[in-house]
Formats: sequence, structure tokens, C-alpha cells
Amino acid sequence: MAPTESGFVPYQPLGFTPEETRERARKFYQLLNRRRSIRHFSDQPVDREVIEQLLLTAASAPSGAHKQPWTFCAVQDPGLKQRIRRAAEEEEYRSYHGRMSAEWLSDLAPLGTDWKKPFLETAPWLIVLFKKAYDPLPDGGRAKNYYVNESVGIAAGFLIAAIHQAGLVTLTHTPSPMNFLQDILQRPGHERPYLLLPVGYPAEDAQVPDLERKPAEVVIRWY
Repeated sequence: MAPTESGFVPYQPLGFTPEETRERARKFYQLLNRRRSIRHFSDQPVDREVIEQLLLTAASAPSGAHKQPWTFCAVQDPGLKQRIRRAAEEEEYRSYHGRMSAEWLSDLAPLGTDWKKPFLETAPWLIVLFKKAYDPLPDGGRAKNYYVNESVGIAAGFLIAAIHQAGLVTLTHTPSPMNFLQDILQRPGHERPYLLLPVGYPAEDAQVPDLERKPAEVVIRWY
């Protein structure tokens, strides 16, 4: 639809009835409530087209002043995945052996995590989300981006929901520091790594911690 002279176009609502709205809200909650962070992946391939659609969904997220301050890097190359795993494990080893507080390690204990990250090679895809504080201009100047962390965080949420909706699994992996991702993927200086997501199918014997989410009366307040 072509924009009007004002630069706006009519919004086209989905037009669900109140009953349909309630049912869709209920079903979407039930779907996403089954989402779990997975650390055991199958090496079953996932079509590039699927990954592209997931990333386009993430890129449809709202952003400050519609600046869209993100770059999604989809990594399938085995050599690059191996380099990313090695670098991530080096940082994670340092975290588990000195950087993390005793309290932090105690909180992680029930999850069974450690510095070893084989899923970074097993998963058929790694998606690295970069944030951009600014965009370079042809004249060497900088176009400022706004609410970058908030905008990229929302896009990450869209992506995780889209991955689960497609029947795939992922894990929000944040080895710290993550500068090695910028180096390995040869991203420009104005892009900074924000999140690393392995994406694929769960291993047949995949297990997850037996956890419970906080109930509605704890996380919701009505006014």
C-alpha cells in the first residue's frame, strides 16, 4: 500500500471477535508456556528459508524512532561454529573459575550448567544478534540510534517466540565478554554482540530442569 502525502497509511486490524481474541490469547500462552531453554541439540538440519523467516519476524519488532538498531548473523559453517565454541568456552571457563560469585554459582547449580558448550557445534545454526548504537553515514558521520538495548531486547523476544512457534528450540547464551563474536564474524566497530542463540531441534534424549514459573499472583498486579 502506497503511503499518503502525510507519510502514513491506514492501519489494517486483524479483526478478530472478542471470543477469537480470548481464544488466541489463551492458545498463545499455552504454546509459549511450553518453551524451555535447551542445551541438548540434534544435528538434524534446518532449512535456511526457515531461519530467514524467523529472522524477518524478529526484525519486525518495534524500535526507537524505527531505527532498527540490529544485525542478525546466521552461522551454519562448521568451521565458524567450532571457533565460536572454543572462544565461548574460554570465556565461560574463566567465569566459572573466578569471575562468578559463590551466590551466582549456587543459583546455577540446579540447572546443571558448566563451562562446556558442545551445543554451539551440534546445533545446525547459531544466530548472533548484534546491537548498533549508531549507523555510519556516507560522509563519515554517525546517525544516532535510540533505546538500543530496549529495541534489541524486544527483537530477541520476538525471535525466541518465533523459534518456539516453528517447533524448534534455542538457548539464550551470553558468554561474557562476547567481543570474540565481533572478531570471528568480522563485524564493524559500531556493532556489538548482544546475544548468541543456538537454533535447531532438540536431541531425542534432551532433558530440562524440573522448574516452575512464578504464578500469576506473584508476577501480575491489577490496578
